[in-house]
Amino acid sequence: MPRVPFWAQIVAGLVLGVLLGWIARSSDTAWLTTALEKTGGIFVQLLKLVVAPLVFAAIVVSITNLRNVTDAARLATRTLLWFLVTSLIAVLIGIGLGLATDPGAGTGLTPADGSKPETTGSWLDFLTGIVPTDVITPFTELKVLQIVFMAAVTGAALLKIGEKARPLLTLGESVLELLQKALWWVIRLAPLGTLGLIGNAVATYGWDLVRPYATFTVDVYVGCALVMFVVYPLLLAVFARVSPLQFFKGAWPAIQLAFVSRSSVGTMPLTKRVTERLGVPAEYASFAVPFGSTTKMDGCAAVYPALAAIFVAEVFGIDLGVADYVLIAFVSVVGSAATAGLTGATVMLTLTLSTLGLPLEGVGLLMAVDPILDMMRTATNVAGQAAVPVVVAAREGILDREAYANAHTSPLDDEPAGAPAPQAA
Repeated sequence: MPRVPFWAQIVAGLVLGVLLGWIARSSDTAWLTTALEKTGGIFVQLLKLVVAPLVFAAIVVSITNLRNVTDAARLATRTLLWFLVTSLIAVLIGIGLGLATDPGAGTGLTPADGSKPETTGSWLDFLTGIVPTDVITPFTELKVLQIVFMAAVTGAALLKIGEKARPLLTLGESVLELLQKALWWVIRLAPLGTLGLIGNAVATYGWDLVRPYATFTVDVYVGCALVMFVVYPLLLAVFARVSPLQFFKGAWPAIQLAFVSRSSVGTMPLTKRVTERLGVPAEYASFAVPFGSTTKMDGCAAVYPALAAIFVAEVFGIDLGVADYVLIAFVSVVGSAATAGLTGATVMLTLTLSTLGLPLEGVGLLMAVDPILDMMRTATNVAGQAAVPVVVAAREGILDREAYANAHTSPLDDEPAGAPAPQAA
């Protein structure tokens, strides 16, 4: 009997989740709502459980793998530049949609409906928060940006030590392989996770709560769709000279997992795998994908904060000027690392609002629909994290175009039982 394709399992979980969520809400069935909440919560918790060690190991190994890459500094610089360029395009799309649709007008919401978040983001918090006070807290409190900092320092030190660090490099690669295998098992639970997450969202929020945010929600989805299905394909076609359709055939497994898991870091092993299947050399993908998973956030850190800032300003009756829109673009392009690949973009939103001098109570206005928005934002993030390495590899002449042309099968569908986890390098 043929196995059900993974994408079909995801779709089935999505449809069943919506159905069960609707039943739970319409019949006020508390036990079903609780079951959906716990099912989705356990899936997200399993993803978070492996995030801290996975990010550390992936960043360390990705940096040390640069020793195997010709013109490593050039590739790293080109990757960062393309990240910045696509982020700028994404934030301009967000600003344009916000100005065209006035998402905060006519919602019926007032400043009293909002509340300040428990934690906020500011440039001072962002800069001082990069360096940890100890080596344990970042892992126990899941401060991903601090983990990235420690991993980057560790990787650079191992490169500097040279051959004497070989045993540690081997250990790091083995640990990464182990973590990727464990996460691979979690990924296989994504259909159940989808059922719980979507079902809980429908049961908890329904359409009544979403209605005041309809324009804003549509704007976020349209903005992310424009970035994912227009901007990226144009970059792939014009600068990489490859088929955009073929890209989505190869990258779709990672994009769909990102949509339901709402975690760029949790999707990272799958993103790396599909990127390699699209013809990007493993050595370069081992650097670019982990780097992108913690800094490349066109959905969470570009489209969303631009629209959110305009939404909050309109609700609070504050006029934004040209200088404010320039600041939005600056924060989105430079501050995207503040999102650090986790579910949600609250830190990035508070960073944007505080920079513009907008009331932080506006964060509370948007929390109700955040899970619904975060799915599309994260899918856009991951699509960009796969697309940019393809563009850079193509322009540097290291893309395997034959592999790209043949990338079409979901990695989950054709991995034999007992197959090794994807290699770190």
